[in-house]
Amino acid sequence: MLSLTGIDVFIQTSHILRGVSLEVGARDVVCLVGRNGSGKTTTLRTIMGYLHPRAGTIEFRGRPIHGHRTHEIARLGLGWAPEDSGIFSDLTVAENVEIATWTRPGGRPAAQRVDLAYGVFPVLRRYAARKGPEMSGGERKMLSIARALALDPEMLILDEPFEGLSPAIIPDVSAGIAAITGLGRAILIAESNIHHVPEYTTRLYVIERGEIIFGGPPDDAWRDASVSRIIGGPSR
Repeated sequence: MLSLTGIDVFIQTSHILRGVSLEVGARDVVCLVGRNGSGKTTTLRTIMGYLHPRAGTIEFRGRPIHGHRTHEIARLGLGWAPEDSGIFSDLTVAENVEIATWTRPGGRPAAQRVDLAYGVFPVLRRYAARKGPEMSGGERKMLSIARALALDPEMLILDEPFEGLSPAIIPDVSAGIAAITGLGRAILIAESNIHHVPEYTTRLYVIERGEIIFGGPPDDAWRDASVSRIIGGPSR
């Protein structure tokens, strides 16, 4: 479904990504794990068109998307929930969810897509009239993912969905993401904490200093001593 091949990205004169290649198949849940500053967010932002690769290709459903604008990529069926949530603070919860149906018109009726988003995170329906400043960090994370889902994408890209959340809210966010996988959507997640990687992850990539140093089943990563040191220590 999504394929990155040999991606090089520079920010000003700094070479940030070096030959990054990864794949996400239909219905896959893929996690990109690495320490802070390793290149995770840069990889996701490059997929979404915020940054442009100097070399390499990015394909979604067999179609090249590198060089496309972000809104064009979203309309092709890639939903995006950034690390900072990126919700519109001046809009209510309901308006934040509904705006995604305007971004990608067509397909299923907007009302169905909104109901689907609330179905994954039911608590948001109770807060429909609230605005961003009235919400906790965990609620904003849920809203960001719900808004991406209301786009009706074939695949979601989630940047650090558990970062900075209290232990009490993490199970709710995790359950919502699990529900999305049950809908048959592919998901690519970036995580700095290996212990936040969902148990239902089908493939794990480890990135270090802008290079992919491991790609394969999650359990295999723990068998590689050099990879294990990077992602969090000894085997679980």
